[in-house]
Amino acid sequence: MRSVVPLLSVPVYAALFVWRDAVRAFPAGMLWIHVALSVLLAVVYAVDKSAARAGRWRVSERNLLVVGLLGGWPGGVVAQQVFRHKTRKRSFQLAFWATVVVNAVVVLLLV
Repeated sequence: MRSVVPLLSVPVYAALFVWRDAVRAFPAGMLWIHVALSVLLAVVYAVDKSAARAGRWRVSERNLLVVGLLGGWPGGVVAQQVFRHKTRKRSFQLAFWATVVVNAVVVLLLV
């Protein structure tokens, strides 16, 4: 069974994003940058999962983490659950959620 807890992080973050934007407007296009990076990261997870199954060249974990850190992590969360990819590798999960926290803090407090 897929975990609902990681998926809950996406709407919670979206609500915080909207609240923060109402308090003090984000720079123009910030929402669309997050959306574009999220879609990109979800596609990259799908490609990496397919490559893993076929024994082909893989996307480095570092690249997955960097795109997530830049704002694509919501797409990463969804893709991890949908494709059941990178969900059991504890070291990756710890690094992934650390990038989520860093991105959220930077976006919600410093921008």
